[in-house]
Amino acid sequence: MTQIDPARHAPGHVGVRSLTVEVGPAHARLTTLDALDLDIAPGEFVCVLGPSGCGKSTLLGAIAGHIRPAAGEIAIDGVRVEQPHPERGLVFQQHTLFPWKRVIDNVAFGLKMKHVGARDRHREAAALLDLVGLTGFESHYPAQLSGGMQQRVEIARVLVNQPRILLMDEPFGALDAQTRRKMQLLLLDIWSKIRTTVVFVTHDVDEALLLGDRIVVLSQRPARIVADFKVPLARPRDEASTTDAAFVELKRACLALLDAKH
Repeated sequence: MTQIDPARHAPGHVGVRSLTVEVGPAHARLTTLDALDLDIAPGEFVCVLGPSGCGKSTLLGAIAGHIRPAAGEIAIDGVRVEQPHPERGLVFQQHTLFPWKRVIDNVAFGLKMKHVGARDRHREAAALLDLVGLTGFESHYPAQLSGGMQQRVEIARVLVNQPRILLMDEPFGALDAQTRRKMQLLLLDIWSKIRTTVVFVTHDVDEALLLGDRIVVLSQRPARIVADFKVPLARPRDEASTTDAAFVELKRACLALLDAKH
């Protein structure tokens, strides 16, 4: 198996080598991911597409350190992933905010765990709330916010730890179409400023093409990589990008890949 040299990579490099993941009880193990090899460059925005249930979320969970591989390895900047770490921030479809904490304290929670003083952690949290467009909502509670606003807080709470890798598991899937598009464009704006490596799981081809530098397509379970390509669309992207002829052609190609029997 190829060894990963940490000296060759800037912060935020993801190296996946011969990754196999199995789930289920010992007497009925199922292979979810089958010998995946994947390299993601620092600062790259990679979208992962694939059929429902193929293992997209499992891949994110393995990179995060929540799921142990049956074989192979994952390394971040040359250091093998053995357990979860704040440097790998995970954003789910449903927010995981503390309902009893104000927005400012939800965002600052990671810094509190690092024993950062209240003044400093609130200052950093306020700066991130400004980044996600929520200045003025610091004293609100999650239940007082819309779904899109809750996800903005969730993103800010992950970013406060300054993660090398931002792992996003269909984070806008529960939102209505208009709010979802606003959140996609907000994420692009945030990413353009911080350039954290992003691995974004979605089943929405339009979303993948709007957001990604690169798209990785997985097969049916046990998942293998059946396509891995750069998105040849100029940045910055916006709503108009989705009606461009090149966008439409790429969408057609992606849909064909997803419909194919692999």
